[in-house]
Amino acid sequence: FDSKIMTWSAEQTQEDFMKNDMVIVVDTNDNVLEPANKYVTHKWVNLIEPKNMLHRAFSVFLFNSKNELLLQQRASSKITFPDVWTNTCCSHPLYCPEELDATNDQIGVKRAAVRKLEHELGIKAGTIPAENFRYLTRMHYKAPYIPGYGPLTESTPTPEWGEHEIDYILFVKADVELQPHPDEVRDTQYVTPEKLKELMHEDSGLIWSPWFRKIVDKFFDIWTADIDETINTDKCVDLDTIHRL
Repeated sequence: FDSKIMTWSAEQTQEDFMKNDMVIVVDTNDNVLEPANKYVTHKWVNLIEPKNMLHRAFSVFLFNSKNELLLQQRASSKITFPDVWTNTCCSHPLYCPEELDATNDQIGVKRAAVRKLEHELGIKAGTIPAENFRYLTRMHYKAPYIPGYGPLTESTPTPEWGEHEIDYILFVKADVELQPHPDEVRDTQYVTPEKLKELMHEDSGLIWSPWFRKIVDKFFDIWTADIDETINTDKCVDLDTIHRL
């Protein structure tokens, strides 16, 4: 591995992250192909076929001891999907040995989750061991970023940015102290699964990330029927399927 690929610093601007973060480009079966920066992997060409490269991501769902899910509103300074509400943390494992490591139930992706929980939400790295995350499954989706989030029509301007990801779903339960990074997170709140459904209703006026809405629509009722069982057993685990959403 090139040592430059393995370097990472939280003290960067959003533009720096787009240029310097080397994410993991994969094929549709999640086989590793090469590294590429976030600028290349998130650049869009049209509404039908994304120019950006398919790459690995993860979505963390952190519940407290009351079984409330921690949500975040992405900062206004984010280049992709600013100001939208979403799950606890959504980001990318980097192309480095520590985060490419697929042993021990995808420990590399879990290490990336620990890194980004500290960066975005100020959750200290030792608070949640990487081994505590329950890796449930993967989903393959793509979504253009449309400012204003209106309906897609023939007159819709070509999006500049978007997501095209194989997303690893990670559940974990912990009571944590938060110190959100203002350049990453605008707001946070804990909600019950029942309250989340109210907030995601179109009448709420809130805007949600496309990946979170896809996950909630397809899986959330099943996964949150018994949160402790989901996190502590293999009942909801499906490591063989890549769900095409």
